[in-house]
Amino acid sequence: MRVAGIVLLMAAPSHLACKAPPDYGAFLDHHPASILVLPPLNETADVNAADAFLSTVSTALAECGYYVFPIAVVDRMMKENGRPTPGEMHRVPLEKIQEVFGADAVLFVVIKTWTTQYLVFDTSTTVRLEYRLVDVDTGTELWRQERTFTRSSSSGAPDPVSAILVALVTAVVSAVSAPEWGLATRANRATFEDAGFGLLRGPRHPEFESHRRRKLAERKPPGDHAPPRASNHH
Repeated sequence: MRVAGIVLLMAAPSHLACKAPPDYGAFLDHHPASILVLPPLNETADVNAADAFLSTVSTALAECGYYVFPIAVVDRMMKENGRPTPGEMHRVPLEKIQEVFGADAVLFVVIKTWTTQYLVFDTSTTVRLEYRLVDVDTGTELWRQERTFTRSSSSGAPDPVSAILVALVTAVVSAVSAPEWGLATRANRATFEDAGFGLLRGPRHPEFESHRRRKLAERKPPGDHAPPRASNHH
């Protein structure tokens, strides 16, 4: 009996199709060079979700051209100073973060969904993340996105017996390899690098100047943004 292969698919978030692009005015006014990532608030039942997210986010931000404060160091310092949980860390005053770390911006993340469903004929993994980037000096929200990503693996088996066998193998492999971890990596990169909705390129990115000039040219009429602040290039 031949077992059919497994097909993996990644679906882009459909809710962006009808969503207006964000206003990057505040981002352009307070363009950060360094970002401090706080441990995410985990609203799911998966106790490993926060660790999986944190293991993938630094690389994705660095690839966009930003200096990222070492997450393990931030976590340890927060805990040593009486902030043992992500909820308490998210309530630390921005001026304190600036005093201790000197970060330009803070990334707050909420994990909304982090699940894998094992069915007879296919397996589906879904990750939903909410991102919010805030300027440390002014408290201005620079950027916000909520994205949902799904990866499906279909047995494609020619008969029910083969399909059940493939489903069992897929479940075992998924349990060992934690498919959400790989999906979190893709979700972070796709969110940050999205040309219309993602982060602007940071000062360490080779396309920083051209990307910034293009966004300035596309800029909406000025609103009530706070005065620009020169970024500290770490």
